[in-house]
Amino acid sequence: MNRTRCAWANPANPRYLAYHDHEWGVPCRDEIRLFEMLNLEGAQAGLSWETILNKRDHYRIVFDGWNPEKIARFDAAKVAALLADPGIVRNRLKVAAAISNAQAYLRLRDETGGLDPFLWAYVDGMPIRTAWRTASDMPARTALSERISKDLSKRGFKFVGSTIVYAYMQAIGMVNDHSADCFCAHEHPDARVRAKKSPLRERA
Repeated sequence: MNRTRCAWANPANPRYLAYHDHEWGVPCRDEIRLFEMLNLEGAQAGLSWETILNKRDHYRIVFDGWNPEKIARFDAAKVAALLADPGIVRNRLKVAAAISNAQAYLRLRDETGGLDPFLWAYVDGMPIRTAWRTASDMPARTALSERISKDLSKRGFKFVGSTIVYAYMQAIGMVNDHSADCFCAHEHPDARVRAKKSPLRERA
């Protein structure tokens, strides 16, 4: 089936097309995937998302399925092994950030219940829908991504600058930034799990 997609979706890479069609912009409430994507967006800094996407399966293996309890306990030997592994981005700061993020995540989970209630409270549980005409119209950051970035940073998360956070918001469906002519623009066909009002917001 011929479908109109966002211009950034590389038609030569089936993995990239699948990501565009079935993940990007779809509201996500799964804690493990929320934690995974937070770290992968940070790993992307200075690189293309396609590079990270091509390495994602291997990341899942060497980062223990993105289990934060296990990652929080990674020791020097594990870090050395990761830095020698060509299947991931071998950047010491980014590897260290994943460990710090796991520790910060465990604290956040104790305080708020996890990334799901914490993040979705910012949008009252409902994704922000946009209709940019082209990718060039899309912002790199917003006032909301700046607020979330500052909050995450205060809580000890690393590689969570405002631009990274906005890309994260797009990836987990807090924002649907598919271009106006994309078939995913208005109601994503794979958005089966709808965001609901967050209990964190209800307590505010």
